[in-house]
Parts: sequence; C-alpha cells; structure tokens
Amino acid sequence: MTEVPSPTVKSADRALQLLEVLADAPGSMSLHELARVMQVPKSSLHAIIRTMAKRQWLEVDESARVRLGLKSLLVGARYTETNDQLSTVQPILDWLSSELGETVHFGKLDGAEIVYLAKRESTHPLRLYSAIGRRLPAHATALGKAVLSQRRPSEVLSILPEELVRLTPHTITDHATLAEELAATRARGYAIDNEENTDGIRCFATPVVSQEPASYALSMSIPVFRLDAATEADAIALLQQAQQRIAGQHRLVARVQPTA
Repeated sequence: MTEVPSPTVKSADRALQLLEVLADAPGSMSLHELARVMQVPKSSLHAIIRTMAKRQWLEVDESARVRLGLKSLLVGARYTETNDQLSTVQPILDWLSSELGETVHFGKLDGAEIVYLAKRESTHPLRLYSAIGRRLPAHATALGKAVLSQRRPSEVLSILPEELVRLTPHTITDHATLAEELAATRARGYAIDNEENTDGIRCFATPVVSQEPASYALSMSIPVFRLDAATEADAIALLQQAQQRIAGQHRLVARVQPTA
C-alpha cells in the first residue's frame, strides 16, 4: 500500500524554514534577503516575521533586519538540558579535555551532516574554530565518518548526496574512496579526519554506540604542528576509554530500568 504524504501547514512550514535560514546566517538578514533565499513573497513573509517577533522568536532592529530572538535561544538551550545523551557525556567531555588540553566535540548525525551538540575548548592559543549547533558535511569530519562507519554501505549511499562537497584539498569526494575509508574506520574502531575539514587540523573520533546504528560520536581535534605519534596514540586511547565509559553507563541504566 502506497503511503500518502501528510499535508503541511504552509504558514507553519515557512515559520520553521525562517528559523532554519536565520540559524545558518552569519548575522541578521533583511526581508528582501530572506524572501530571496526562501523563495517566498515578501508580503507573506512580513506577516510571519511580525508574528514571530511579537512572540520573541525573532528580533527586528531599527534597520528592519531580522535575527533570531530570545525564545529561540531558550528553546535551543532546553534541548541540551533534556537530551539524555548530552547529560551522560558532559563529565566525560570534561575529563577528555583535561587530559590533553585539546578541543573535544560531541556530535550527532542529522541527515548528511554532523551537528555539534557539545564542545570543550582547547587550552592552547591555536585551536579549531567550532560552535555549538554548527553543521558540517559528515563525510568531511571524523565525527561523521565514525557514525557513518556503523551503517551499511547502501545506507551510507542513501544518506549522502551524490556530489560530496570539498572543504579542503584533502577532503574525500569520491564515494568509492569514502567507502574504503569507512571500512578501515570500522576495522580499527576510530575515524580520522586528515585535514579534510580544516587545513592544519587533524581529528580523531569514536562512535557512541548507545543504539544501533550509532548516531552520536566523540572527537578530539589537534593542529598538525602539535601532533606527533605519541600524542596521536594518547588521543585515540583516551577516546576509546571515553567510548567504553559511556557504553558502561548505558548498560548500567538499562539494567536498572523497571520491567513492565
């Protein structure tokens, strides 16, 4: 039986699209810019913006430029407060960060992208730029490759776009080469981003297997000039220890859950 697509409410769909566009914008946007990006008539968009600004989801400045409002921040913060995975991993991120002083991330696969859900900054002056909520192509990050390695090759192909975007000269953009890299990742138990996301930064990641297949991963990013064989071995060993700690906590929670 063919499933009939559920109808969408146009105004609600546009309001959500508006939030998504502004979330990806480097700053505020004008009504004209928003209408062009969203391909929505300015007259329709103006009414939505006015309603959302009244409820503090958006802010409109004196120049009529639009940005995310206070309510967007509060709702986003509630996600991090109520996500069970995040509450479990926060102390482990603290521990990982204190061991080597390098940038540590916790991310989740969302479609063909990895979303940063939590991070700990490096204590060194030169570090990787990142931000909570930032989205990056999964194929170009250690976090993404760690999660994708837990999926069947056919599923990976269905998740990723036909053309893989190149972020640096080192980014893998060939599906066959990526499939080989994911197989190697699965065999060794951790992923490597060899300057594929950012020039001069190498990253290592392990999947967080709290469900099948894994959707979350932990990573550590280190500038190549600070990376030697001993540091690389330490980073990988720490990530694997963190992976085991999280798995142990999930097993403990599962044992104490009341039975029906």
